[in-house]
Amino acid sequence: MILYFSGTGNSEYVAKRIGKEVNDEAINLFDKIRNNDNSELKSERSWIIVIPTYAWRIPHIVQRWIENTTFTGSKDIYFVMTCGGSIGNAGKYLKKLCVRKNMNYYGCSEIVMPENYIALFSAPTEEKAIQIIEQAESVIDKAAGYIKKSDKFPQPEISFGDKMNSGIVNNLFYPVFVHAKKFYATNECISCGKCVKVCVLNNVRMENGKPVWGDNCTHCMACICRCPSEAIEYGKHSHGMTRYICPR
Repeated sequence: MILYFSGTGNSEYVAKRIGKEVNDEAINLFDKIRNNDNSELKSERSWIIVIPTYAWRIPHIVQRWIENTTFTGSKDIYFVMTCGGSIGNAGKYLKKLCVRKNMNYYGCSEIVMPENYIALFSAPTEEKAIQIIEQAESVIDKAAGYIKKSDKFPQPEISFGDKMNSGIVNNLFYPVFVHAKKFYATNECISCGKCVKVCVLNNVRMENGKPVWGDNCTHCMACICRCPSEAIEYGKHSHGMTRYICPR
């Protein structure tokens, strides 16, 4: 069974591509996370978790969901992480998670996809994004090949920088950067409420026809990137920036 979480579509695309290759269903975790649904899941086939990379590790909201959910059937689990550059030393923490879950860690595959984190970086143009996705296709196929054969993903060499990024930097990233204080809607807002619907943490509400953000945010970029009128900004950084939704 393939389980995925995706804010702007990269991990969804990869999950469905792998699902097609290995002939397995891909299930979106959005509703389960949003509704705090930790009901038991069962699969006789290997588990495949496809998620984005947040500061060189899996998103905290996905980790908490995994920790609180019972998986029955197969004990084997693969992780596939989409990223704009690198997943760092994410595997170290996934191994620990698997030990706590009494599951067999089958490795983590890194899939470089277009950058979407416009709170800090810049998203590519659609033309460049398509080029990046095309370059990722062979890597996706290779990951699917390992899964088909029930082989573990090969483990990459880990640098000192990888250890620092997935360790100290990740620990600082959430309290320092991950908040919704800088999100706001401009006069271009059409009061459609899509930002409310796409927030996995129910952190956006409408007041007087405009979205208002609460204190519970994971920086998935769904609200700002999926706004049909590009009316949402993140401080001054996002002004004039390309919004990113996976073109495939």
